[in-house]
Amino acid sequence: MRMRKKKNLVPRMERCGAVHIKDGPAMRGHWRDLMPGATALYLELGCGKGRFTVENARQNPEVLFIAVEKVADAQVVAMERAMEAELKNVFFLVGDAAALPELFAPGEVDRIFINFCDPWPPKRQAKRRLTHRNFLALYRQVLAEGGEIHFKTDNDPLFEFSLEEFPQAGFSLHQVTRDLHADGPQGVMTDYEAKFYQEGITINRCVAEMEPLP
Repeated sequence: MRMRKKKNLVPRMERCGAVHIKDGPAMRGHWRDLMPGATALYLELGCGKGRFTVENARQNPEVLFIAVEKVADAQVVAMERAMEAELKNVFFLVGDAAALPELFAPGEVDRIFINFCDPWPPKRQAKRRLTHRNFLALYRQVLAEGGEIHFKTDNDPLFEFSLEEFPQAGFSLHQVTRDLHADGPQGVMTDYEAKFYQEGITINRCVAEMEPLP
């Protein structure tokens, strides 16, 4: 779904300056300076309007959350949610998953969340999927030893594709399910996920743990 352009985007972004990181590369290797007492650093790719990000940050005040989103019109809503909740452990930047090694130092990230990313269904566009082995190789550059990727999608073909890609990139699979909410809501939902759940659409989820490469 295309995000509607917001005419008042700039002033809204400016009002969220407390949680908005404007120069991501300058923070490389220094993200924990934002929260020196953080027990871990969690990164979300494609946070959208931030329901998942903000609620996770609220439930885990000891963890530093960094949310990356390409679309500023969506990110501003996420930032406003964080500001309204008066959270001190979550920050946002406009960026792209392909640039992660430029934004984070090796081993700086403990966990990556990828929720309902674009499935890019044509086979010729498989390399654009965020769970393609090329992207997984980038994640390995910033994840700590034993770091995890938590992945959710409603797209069955993308999920099966991902289950094949993770092991090829040196990740072991855990908590694999093709119907996450079969016994009722599990964990924090995204906006899309809550809508899918109400419509009876099943959600796939897995955890991929990074292992040493041979």
